[in-house]
Amino acid sequence: MPTAAKPTVLFIHGLWMHPSAWDPWAQAFAERGYGTMSPGWPGDGATVGESREHPENIAGHGIDEITEHYAKVIADLDAPPIVVGHSFGGLIAQKLLGRKLASAAIAIDPAQPKGVRKLPIVQLRSVLPVLSNPTNYRKAYSHTRDSFHKSFASAITKSESDALYERYVIPAPGQPLFEAALANFNPHSPAHVDFNTERGPLLMIGGGQDRTVPKASTDSSFKMYHKAPTVNEYKVFDDRGHSLTIDHGWREIADYSLAWLSRNTAGTQNGGGSLP
Repeated sequence: MPTAAKPTVLFIHGLWMHPSAWDPWAQAFAERGYGTMSPGWPGDGATVGESREHPENIAGHGIDEITEHYAKVIADLDAPPIVVGHSFGGLIAQKLLGRKLASAAIAIDPAQPKGVRKLPIVQLRSVLPVLSNPTNYRKAYSHTRDSFHKSFASAITKSESDALYERYVIPAPGQPLFEAALANFNPHSPAHVDFNTERGPLLMIGGGQDRTVPKASTDSSFKMYHKAPTVNEYKVFDDRGHSLTIDHGWREIADYSLAWLSRNTAGTQNGGGSLP
């Protein structure tokens, strides 16, 4: 009998990343037989340069709008895709999975959903430059090379961080950061995730040296699934920072993700997860 075609994998980037940051992942997944796509957020330019030249197009987009943007992409597909997201893309991946718009999801260093109450000091420091000015809610905020290395790429050398900055970094809307920060004070927060519904399997990945979404924050996010009746697994790479999807060690994360998908998307499986 012919082998069934593998599903499409939809990659979702996070704040400050251009969708081209997923190009190496897309190639690795395509080599394993997956269809791949990595459409950007609303307002992203076709290139890093174009995105930097027009931050006004990126500004003013929030979590709900970005989620609906990807829901419309999914609606044009023949079947629900596997969704792989990093940072705020990881939060959006969980939202799409909870809505049963994805067949499975991998959330890498995901931004915290509504319900996570304790945020590490190092995480608060990384977003303070944005949140300290309320006018940033409707603006696009840009990292400098130094701030990018200090928070996003803190586990790699400055020279590698600077190279990644030139290759992938773009301005990001401030609105999602405000929405996540105020999530527990908003009964209708766009950072809400349906944790416990019947849906496809979820893999959450954290970086032990992450300063943007520290391990403690990812631990708390995963604990929100403790009553979920479906497959939920959590893997921490102890020596990795927030740049783990784009730096020199990206292939280790991609290969782990591919192996997990091979184990968990061949058929319907049930069961809870546990912290490592």
